[in-house]
Amino acid sequence: MPRTPDIFERVANAPVVPPRLPLVALLTGITDAGGTVSSIVEFAREDLEPHPVAVFRNDALLDYRARRPIVTFDQDHLSEFRAPRLELSLVRDALGQQFLLLAGYEPDFQWNAFVDAVRELADEYDVASLTWLHAIPMPVPHTRQLTTTVSGSRTDLIQAHSVWRPHTQVPATAGHLLEFRLSEDGFPVAGFVMLVPHYLAETEYPGAALAALDKLMTATGLVFGLDGLRDDNRAYLERVDDQISRNDELARMVEALEQRYDAYMAGERGASVSGEGLVESDLPSADELAAELERFLADRPGDDERGA
Repeated sequence: MPRTPDIFERVANAPVVPPRLPLVALLTGITDAGGTVSSIVEFAREDLEPHPVAVFRNDALLDYRARRPIVTFDQDHLSEFRAPRLELSLVRDALGQQFLLLAGYEPDFQWNAFVDAVRELADEYDVASLTWLHAIPMPVPHTRQLTTTVSGSRTDLIQAHSVWRPHTQVPATAGHLLEFRLSEDGFPVAGFVMLVPHYLAETEYPGAALAALDKLMTATGLVFGLDGLRDDNRAYLERVDDQISRNDELARMVEALEQRYDAYMAGERGASVSGEGLVESDLPSADELAAELERFLADRPGDDERGA
């Protein structure tokens, strides 16, 4: 079993990391409803120019059979081999505020060693807090504000932002273990679970990434420029609403979800967020609804075809 330092390497000539920065963790893993985490990782890497300070070793943490690297075949030769990345980077937000970003794949192996490594780096850089997020599908409508479940040791954020507080057992992620261990040590931790409409969970839903980034800004004081994501989300919702308006079954299901959501948010706990009083035989299933929307979104004209 490799020792903790053997699962990552420090980057030569990395920038100096100031103390007391917030740490944000974005790990793509078992579930990423709406492509929420992967979209934010892409946003951070493309728009925020992260500077890596530590790179985790794929050969120690990654199951290549489950997540294959990408190879580019250029006519008669291989021009690129692109492996998944898991890195700790120094990043600046839209105002120039610095923070640390742990972004990439969720480790397949050695979770305990991975958590120990993150704790070691957090101690070394004297980070002020950890905020992490993931996204799960829920029977909620896209026409209402996307809500969250919050866990961790930051009770102020839990009280203010945790709408759904279940008592349940779920498959764990490496992020859960990281939160659990750091919370045990009294470290300021907040884990946001984005509750994404289940019928949009298999699509790239920009609204979920927008809502998640809003929670990150609230928890950390960081500021991100989100105009591009807002434009993408408006266009996405227009396509979804157009499809629903032309399908009575889809419209009825969304209306039923709206009624249950509104009742739950109004405090009528008898109207569970998981659904009561809904005659399933009269409505399409979540899978049917998702398949219909996915078919429509996949078949829509591209920007070039629309002359955009």
